[in-house]
Amino acid sequence: MTPNLFCFGYGFTAREIARQHSGWTLWGTSRHEQPKQKTGLDNTVRMQFDGSHPVSGFADIADQITHILLSVPPGEEGDPVCRVMGAELAKLPNLKWVAYLSTTGVYGNLDGDMATEDTALNPSGMRGQRRVDAEAAWRHIQDDHGLPLHIFRLPGIYGPGRNQLVSLMNGKAHRIVKPGHVFSRIHVEDLARILVASMKQPDPGRIYNVADDLPAPPQDVVTFAAELLERDPPPLQDFETADLSPMARSFYSDNKTVSNARIKAELGISLMYPTYKEGLKALSLIE
Repeated sequence: MTPNLFCFGYGFTAREIARQHSGWTLWGTSRHEQPKQKTGLDNTVRMQFDGSHPVSGFADIADQITHILLSVPPGEEGDPVCRVMGAELAKLPNLKWVAYLSTTGVYGNLDGDMATEDTALNPSGMRGQRRVDAEAAWRHIQDDHGLPLHIFRLPGIYGPGRNQLVSLMNGKAHRIVKPGHVFSRIHVEDLARILVASMKQPDPGRIYNVADDLPAPPQDVVTFAAELLERDPPPLQDFETADLSPMARSFYSDNKTVSNARIKAELGISLMYPTYKEGLKALSLIE
């Protein structure tokens, strides 16, 4: 059966799913009003959701929706989709799969150790705590109403238009060095394939870490991107003395590797871009 997918938050990931599956029926929300018709860019019907009230016209398509992707970030009042529409989603008559896109930030700092899906949640900051709370809110809907929930914990996502090649070309790339620090990442094409693999074999209640095979220091990624562009990389900067915004500095508060064993073993995933090197090489041909 071809999924009829409703995407709360029609962003980077949802657009990639739409690109890969042009024959699907998709709906996608944005904060601002959009024409309720398919765009000329893809196969998605756009609808408005600003977090204050349910999606207008949602009841008209409720019996068509089979799959839901949740990527709207939580705010001070929690997850807006869960708060405003959680109970309504649980009543959809043909719903088979719901995915909540969370973050590996829920694990907090592990001083370089590996996070599996069973690692205790211990977020370092407010953004991570909001994700922990959002996961709990959605699990509550699952427990009370049988929502077919799957949680995907994501690292940094990169892909066309959003990568260090683009940052270098725009003069916004930096090589910040914090000894021993690594980040995990995933190419958006692989992320979309992982989500679709889960759609094909639902396992409600399951949690999946998503990451490629090579957690790496961020300065190494910038250096490699500069080599691909055949230009000098930006100078190395020590983390302790670098001029970083509080938000940019907060990204360095957590240091961990992320296990991707479950997506491989249970979803049968073989990554197209197992490391940032394959991903950036492919992107260098299109950017």
